Amino acid sequence: MNSDDLAEHRLLNRRELLTRTAATVSVAALVSMPPALAVPTPAMAQDGQNPLGGQPASGSTPSTRDFDYQIKYQRAFEAVLWNMPAIAIYSIRRAAFDSLGMKDNDIIAYSAVGTPKLEAITANSTTPYIAAYTDLRKGPVVLEVPAAGPDGSLYGQVVDAWQFTIADVGPSGIDRGNGAKLLFTPPGYAEAVPDGYLHVASPNYRIAFAFRSVPAAGKTATDAHTYAQRLRMYYLSEAGNPPQQKFVDPIDQRYPTLPFYDERHFEDMHAIMSVEPVREHDKVMMGMLKSLGIEKGKPFAPDETAKRAMNQAVVDVWFYLQDWYDHTPDTMRYWPDRHYVSLLQADNNKAFSFIYDDYVDLLPRAAEYFWCTYMPKMLSDAPATQYMMAMADKDGNLLEAGQLYKLDIPAEMPVKQFWAITVYDRATMSFIYSDLDRTTLSSYDLDKMKKNADGGVSIYVGPKAPEGLEANWIPTAGKRPLPAVRFYGPTDAFNNKTFKLADFELAS
Repeated sequence: MNSDDLAEHRLLNRRELLTRTAATVSVAALVSMPPALAVPTPAMAQDGQNPLGGQPASGSTPSTRDFDYQIKYQRAFEAVLWNMPAIAIYSIRRAAFDSLGMKDNDIIAYSAVGTPKLEAITANSTTPYIAAYTDLRKGPVVLEVPAAGPDGSLYGQVVDAWQFTIADVGPSGIDRGNGAKLLFTPPGYAEAVPDGYLHVASPNYRIAFAFRSVPAAGKTATDAHTYAQRLRMYYLSEAGNPPQQKFVDPIDQRYPTLPFYDERHFEDMHAIMSVEPVREHDKVMMGMLKSLGIEKGKPFAPDETAKRAMNQAVVDVWFYLQDWYDHTPDTMRYWPDRHYVSLLQADNNKAFSFIYDDYVDLLPRAAEYFWCTYMPKMLSDAPATQYMMAMADKDGNLLEAGQLYKLDIPAEMPVKQFWAITVYDRATMSFIYSDLDRTTLSSYDLDKMKKNADGGVSIYVGPKAPEGLEANWIPTAGKRPLPAVRFYGPTDAFNNKTFKLADFELAS
């Protein structure tokens, strides 16, 4: 988006954006509307010869002559919102297979923290990632998780095809940090589970995991990489003689996991729906998708009108969700007098499905999975990690491309482990490419940064570093920034909100 487009976009509130979206469908159609499409005025409205109801008010006209396009556009728009959790995790899987040459049960194990070549939604770059994908249509899958200890520990989630967590892993997860063999079984699996396994029944066939290898005290990122290679993943049918584990290290490769916002978005949607079971509460949407050429058991076959509608709808959803975050209500702020929003916006049940007994809340679910992946199964009152996203500066102005911002970090932060500040591109929610390739500064970097008189540090975010403060700077390379302040092991002072972090402010 160029600067003119961005400026115009920021002037729109959410209702104006939706109005403009609807106008693209209907304005042209209103021109030269054939009189035959108008509802005729009854000659004798009160003569008792006309039924009560059954037609619009006299003189009404339709908003469009092209109902085929309009209904396909509306269904495509809602389908993108509905499918956001599934499309995000499928995109990560697809990129692993297409770009990294992986297969089911191969394990990604980064040898160092991620760089901008890891094109992923709000990823971290302070601990190395581990990830893998599998397909339970081929049978149950075993995941051997090593015990946490002096050599390291793992933290992360195993998710289903809708990206809903089916197992948390690590000291606070299903294995309790003790090490375990997890057995994932497909939908409808009825056979006995062998002894020695922790059973996790998956509601979907394709599952995935993403873990972070957290270095133990005194250990390095290299040690964390070595520890991660204790993981094993294989089919239960191979348990008697598991194959040698294949590990992939994409540290020098581009791993493009972001969803597409063009016609490929719907190709991926079809690839998901062709495999996974249809849940009862999704049957109405599945029926609507048929009009777009997305039907279980049949090839992807949109007609030209559907293609046109889908291409516009997926673009509009991207703009809509960007605008949604530009106008987050004050009630979403973590501290009422600051401009931070928690990355983890759970549903009313403190989970991340947004599925209730009587409805599915599509918009907040789409918004959450638009800017975050791999949520925990439940959001506790004291999460292991908290992520504060800076939505505006101290004066309430949205953060802009081209500006230099400063954040003052106190000498004592409310963390048991460490803190980190990562800056993302607001357009993609992913790392920013720059000559420096620096995406994050953390408490691990304090010995390199210039300190303030009180022992704290000031972090600068913008296109150019202040003179003499290059070590305190995260470059934005012309992108609109989305800074995230991560608290690893937040203390009671953070969780009960007696600690407040300063807002970003324009640097003078």
